[in-house]
Amino acid sequence: MESQTVTERQVTIEVRALTRTEEFHQAVDLQRIIWKFDDVDLLPVRLFVVATRVGGQALGAYDGERMVGYCLAIPGLKSNGEGYLHSHMLGVLEDYRNLGVGRMLKLAQREDALERGIRLVEWTFDPLELKNAYFNLERLGAIVRRYVRNQYGTTTSPLHGGLPTDRCVAEWWLGSDRVRAVLAGRPDRPAVEVRVEVPNDIARIRAREPKQARIIQNAIGEQFEQHFDRGLAIVGFEKGPTAGAYLLGEPRL
Repeated sequence: MESQTVTERQVTIEVRALTRTEEFHQAVDLQRIIWKFDDVDLLPVRLFVVATRVGGQALGAYDGERMVGYCLAIPGLKSNGEGYLHSHMLGVLEDYRNLGVGRMLKLAQREDALERGIRLVEWTFDPLELKNAYFNLERLGAIVRRYVRNQYGTTTSPLHGGLPTDRCVAEWWLGSDRVRAVLAGRPDRPAVEVRVEVPNDIARIRAREPKQARIIQNAIGEQFEQHFDRGLAIVGFEKGPTAGAYLLGEPRL
């Protein structure tokens, strides 16, 4: 798996497959630290064991012997019989964010999937988390054509602010021209027909004004559903001085 020296911090991050029970326990511990989940919401060690034995993935990012991030994917099957990976969880310790660790994990995930003939990786993300949206759409080249209401129910994580867990479903077509171009640093975006904006201070609103956050969440969900029904997809994300904008257009896979 990939290793990379992060010069800003003078550390070398290595990504490797997780195979041992003690490594799975480390990943569970990271869930407690990153999301502050109660035990009822933790993905247990058993799920890591099963995932790695039935065609899924468990990858860890290490600074020396310390796990600083991980991702877990489980195998899925489309209605047409095509297999894919559902990347269920990715997390990085706060001290190691903004250093490219999450991207390293995703690139290792892509490499392994392509070697096994897998064309598609999907995952869900919170559209109110604008940094994640930018990463998924602009740094990885994913697109979105589905919006799911309250995917996981209300969780114990304070990061979710007690809101319904409405989620966008990211589609990462691993060998597509779009993904290859984005990963090579050449943005690939079809013509934009619609913009859906979310205020940059949504994290503050969610923490201090949950009712207003719910109004915003519901409004963007309704817009997404309306445009997806027309055949549009989220194909990009644009940062602005007061709001982030989801860019929708005809999907190009």
